[in-house]
Amino acid sequence: MEMSDNSRKFGTNTRMLGSTEQNWCKAVASGTGITVLALQASKSVNITQLKSALQEIQNNHPILNSMLYKNTSTGSTSFIINPPIPNLHLNIITLPTTTQLLHNLMSHGSNASLSPLHLIVEHELNINEWSGQATRSCTTGGLYLWFANLYALPDEKWILVIRLHTVVCDRTTAVSLLKELREVMGGGEGGGYKEEGNMGLEELIPVGKAKKTMWEHGKDMVAYSVNSFRLKNLKFKDVKGPLHSEVVRLKMNMQETQMLLAGCKSRGIKLCGVLAAATLIAVYSSKRRPNNHRKKYGVVFLNDCRSYLQPPLSQHHAGFYHSAINTTQEVKRGENLWDLATRSYTSFASFKNNNKHFTDIADLNFLMSKAVDNPSLTPKSSLRTALVTVFEDPVIEMSGEIRQAFALDDYIGCASVHGVGPSIAIFDTVVDGQLDCLFVYPSPLHSREQMQALIACMKTSLVDGIKMEENVESMVT
Repeated sequence: MEMSDNSRKFGTNTRMLGSTEQNWCKAVASGTGITVLALQASKSVNITQLKSALQEIQNNHPILNSMLYKNTSTGSTSFIINPPIPNLHLNIITLPTTTQLLHNLMSHGSNASLSPLHLIVEHELNINEWSGQATRSCTTGGLYLWFANLYALPDEKWILVIRLHTVVCDRTTAVSLLKELREVMGGGEGGGYKEEGNMGLEELIPVGKAKKTMWEHGKDMVAYSVNSFRLKNLKFKDVKGPLHSEVVRLKMNMQETQMLLAGCKSRGIKLCGVLAAATLIAVYSSKRRPNNHRKKYGVVFLNDCRSYLQPPLSQHHAGFYHSAINTTQEVKRGENLWDLATRSYTSFASFKNNNKHFTDIADLNFLMSKAVDNPSLTPKSSLRTALVTVFEDPVIEMSGEIRQAFALDDYIGCASVHGVGPSIAIFDTVVDGQLDCLFVYPSPLHSREQMQALIACMKTSLVDGIKMEENVESMVT
């Protein structure tokens, strides 16, 4: 009934949100799931061409040309597709305004050494038009789903930031948008990635893959709840201050990256297992413990479901189509990086082979929703549900084409985590054969100094793992 009422009101198509999408609306309102794509270029930009490119991309993806509308009488939320007024505006931030903003951001604590791109990314991660106090369109009563800001820098440089609601943009969508923007700005036609329709994740799960009895749902819910009280966290620094998201970065050179990838290949695992293991070792080492004292940590693996759906979706199909698999990993002193990486990845792969990425969607959505509503259910009301989240596969990029199209100096893509979620969210990219990882975390729950120390420890573990791999290769040859 609501769909037809909305259609009459707006004269457009509407679609009810799926359960995962509804959950992300709640998460984003709390501060987790604000996706930011930021590009820094070293020459002036054709603003007319940029506006046209963004409009073309939006027209190609109905879900991006949508608004969120909440029915106040029923509490249900739907997408308004192709609303009567455009829902993307390119805001131009002048050089004096950008300069003043950067000055203000650099004056805070440990921010003085950060680059303009880094500072602006953190600034944008913490702008939340979708919070409870968000301003709605006075015309439609709906909420826009993405925003674009162009920041002017000295010497005709600029930073373009696209900020999106995660309900329409998982990491795969973000990567695809960057590719399409590059193609359109380069004089192409965006690759012809025009979508005719859009459905929620749950509607596309193959028949029988999400099957689960009521007893199994109950048992798993209890197991998730009980196990969460046994899990350890990275030490909290300030649990009372208002939370916001910050970012630290880890880079490795081509030789180091290739050795890591070779070590993964030889063991039949993926990079996500190594990154999770290095994080666990670093967190365990951050606190002195007696020898052989074991600790358990929560690790969430995120995997793109597009290829497993019915019908399968392409990588250019916009929306949120990732699922989560929760695992528990035990760590002891002197842990071997490759052994822990293999255990971590094997645990995830086993769950995935048993369709956990589909069968547990409803359970995890329910628990995540309850954590948002009842922070006291989490350690020290921190809203932390796991230590770390990692993506099953890294983003593989060759920077030549994108740098040529935009004259890029650098670019960053990640999402906020200061509402419900992990202490650390890892966004890994292999650019021109070199690993580039962004670690997003909630501050002041965790401090930048704490995270930088953790990253340094992680890099030591990774380098030690590389040396071990080199020794193995030399013994073989």
